[in-house]
Amino acid sequence: MPMLDVYIPEGTFAADRETALLNRITEILIRHEGFDPADPVTRSVSWVFLHRPAAVYVGGAPADAPRYKVVPSVPEGQLDAGKRAGVVREVTEAILDAEDGAWPRDPGRIWVFPTEIPEGHWGGSGEIRPLKRILGRLTGDDAERAAELAAERILASRAERAQLPDRSR
Repeated sequence: MPMLDVYIPEGTFAADRETALLNRITEILIRHEGFDPADPVTRSVSWVFLHRPAAVYVGGAPADAPRYKVVPSVPEGQLDAGKRAGVVREVTEAILDAEDGAWPRDPGRIWVFPTEIPEGHWGGSGEIRPLKRILGRLTGDDAERAAELAAERILASRAERAQLPDRSR
């Protein structure tokens, strides 16, 4: 159930190329969440919000080539460190491929910020949607198995975060 905020400067791609890119990015995120990108139920809850900056500046001057920002948001527990790294790598490659040589192939022009929304903070249809409910809908699992899987994923995500160094000091 990913939500994607994709920032592509105005006029960067022809419409068909941009549509293909947004589809590819959506499929990358769905796959890393552990679902089938071809599944119509999963696709129906995978939304992309396209943002069109009229200009992007670097160091206070207009950029010499397009710059991109992609913010994939998923419920807590959906992306471990390896999956986050895979999303960053594959989204970057997808954008560079979509440029098709129009600019130098420079991954430094692309920033990807995979974001997990804490359990109890994912809202839709006017209510909070816990991960167990999302997984139950998307996997077809029974409610008990979906609750077990959600608890495992959230516990693993929190354990991973607990291992990160405290950089506030």
